[in-house]
Amino acid sequence: MATPKLNPEQDAAVRYLDGPLLVLAGAGSGKTGVITRKIAHLIQRGYAGDRIAAVTFTNKAAREMKQRASKLIDSDAARGLTVSTFHSLGLQMIRAEHAALGYKPRFSIFDAEDADKLLADLIGKDAELRKTARFTISAWKSALVDPEGAAATAAGSEQAIARAYAEYQRRLKAYNAVDFDDLLSLPVQLLREDAAARERWQNRFRYLLVDEYQDTNAAQYELMRLLAGVRAAFTVVGDDDQSIYAWRGARPGNIADLSRDFPHLKVIKLEQNYRSVGNVLSAANTLISSNARVYEKNLWSAMGPGDRIRVLACADEAGEADRVASEISSHRLRTGNAFGDYAVLYRGNFQSRAFEKAMRERQIPYRVSGGRSFFERSEIRDLAAYLKLLVNPDDDAAFLRVVNLPRREIGPATLEALARYAGSRHLSLFDAARGVGLAGGVGDRAGRRLAEFVDWAKGLARDGESTPAKALVVQLIADIDYREWLRDTAANTRAARKRLENVDEFLAWLGHMEENTDGTPRGLDEVVRRLSLMDFANQSEKDIENQVHLLTLHAAKGLEFDHVFLVGMEEGLLPHHACMDDEKIEEERRLLYVGITRARKTLSLSYARQRRRGGENTDSTPSRFLEELPKDEIEWPQSRKRDPKAEAEHGRNQLAALKAMLGDSAD
Repeated sequence: MATPKLNPEQDAAVRYLDGPLLVLAGAGSGKTGVITRKIAHLIQRGYAGDRIAAVTFTNKAAREMKQRASKLIDSDAARGLTVSTFHSLGLQMIRAEHAALGYKPRFSIFDAEDADKLLADLIGKDAELRKTARFTISAWKSALVDPEGAAATAAGSEQAIARAYAEYQRRLKAYNAVDFDDLLSLPVQLLREDAAARERWQNRFRYLLVDEYQDTNAAQYELMRLLAGVRAAFTVVGDDDQSIYAWRGARPGNIADLSRDFPHLKVIKLEQNYRSVGNVLSAANTLISSNARVYEKNLWSAMGPGDRIRVLACADEAGEADRVASEISSHRLRTGNAFGDYAVLYRGNFQSRAFEKAMRERQIPYRVSGGRSFFERSEIRDLAAYLKLLVNPDDDAAFLRVVNLPRREIGPATLEALARYAGSRHLSLFDAARGVGLAGGVGDRAGRRLAEFVDWAKGLARDGESTPAKALVVQLIADIDYREWLRDTAANTRAARKRLENVDEFLAWLGHMEENTDGTPRGLDEVVRRLSLMDFANQSEKDIENQVHLLTLHAAKGLEFDHVFLVGMEEGLLPHHACMDDEKIEEERRLLYVGITRARKTLSLSYARQRRRGGENTDSTPSRFLEELPKDEIEWPQSRKRDPKAEAEHGRNQLAALKAMLGDSAD
């Protein structure tokens, strides 16, 4: 396949080698192609592959960059080329310079769990305090603040964390170990303090390329600056309008710092967008113009204006989710699109619940990214497994999940003996648990406990023949004292409260599922069958193209979808209630900009007039960002007068599309 032709700005960015270069690459402007083409151009101009380093932020992005570069470069010429993440590059440097840094050759890398255990020894078992300490120490390291600096500036509760930080580092060194943040801070320390090492590494890499530059933190910027040295042979590619990771140390100010540290910096803007229609880009441009920016950009597209952006006003979060699910369903019927062409983007993972329920009720397959599905949470899976066992005693997987949950003193040895007995008799585990002669294999005590469990479950199953699913689960929870077990096994009070809230949400969902749309009751077996079918749909992740994407705005960065629904456009959600000062509002605006620019063809924005907070329905205020969008490209459907003829025509079109999909030619 022929390599796509570069536009003039892309070509200029690839060819420029006369000094430091900043490529301001707007969303959808083909920045990865520019980097890979520039690697090929460098090699054509005589740079050895092992003297070039291209760095980015994720292993996935590094793999993609390497694969695309390999198609443009002869394998011999590319030998030794470094394409990696910042952390992988740092690890490479520490391995090579371990002696200079005071480490033995076979040092360990502590993961988050290792670090958490070490902090538990230093500050105690409080999970929330350890989490705060991990986050704070990581932030200090990312900002290149050493233990002495932290101790000098820490105030209030941070003083104890600063003391723990010093001991944490001392123990890491004693264990001949580093943590994830050290993979950046230690190479910076080396290059700052060791002139010979600095010269070695500046000569090792004659040209640097950095992708997603707007996401660099202080340590990453300093590492790049020190490696570049006075030669300043580098290209950084980024978009300050898409800097959305300040909460994990990213500094959009690093783009402004470049011109200060490298006065001869050249700037090339990539403003042609190859992803989105004109109306989407107009909304993005108008929104982001409210932010203070060092460099102005104006995205444009040759793809035509496309549909106007729609704003959907809904009564509450359930109505919002139902409206979005209905829009997806009807649009797909009209167009024949795949479910995978649609994405629902939200500010926080908790917002996915309502949309998951709405999708399930309409039997729309979906996948949750950037967070765990509500129906995959352990407490929901526990209760679902109980229901499945009551309906189908032959479900061995459900049996094994719940037979000792909560604890019934039925241990692994008992279950192994039960499995052998069931296998020899060709029985399910449930039926075998009441089998004659089993007690001799598991002991009288364990045999009695198994029999008690089976008898109780059979009685509950009989109740299920006449008791609605919600009432049955309420009885089940009381019988096994499940709420108390959740409290006892939770990490802390807050986690226990969250798990109990999830149980209540599941009960509410069951209550909603108890009736068919015509008002007739659903039996327990039908409720469980719907649960099982939905689980199967969720597990079919190989068929991503046929699943609606539910994900956070942060998780959506770098992705694109034909049709995007950006939900929860309310004050307190977007912008988030914790981000109301000027600097944080700008990042919230950039986050919305990222969400808008994910859309290729259509974009809908929705908000709820009321939302449940703290157990009560409270009025919501539409997001201030809605007022910042261009009026000419926005359509507010709820403000239009009702047109019965148009609605009838819409209904006929939907029916015709449905018949066509089903192959039904009848009138």
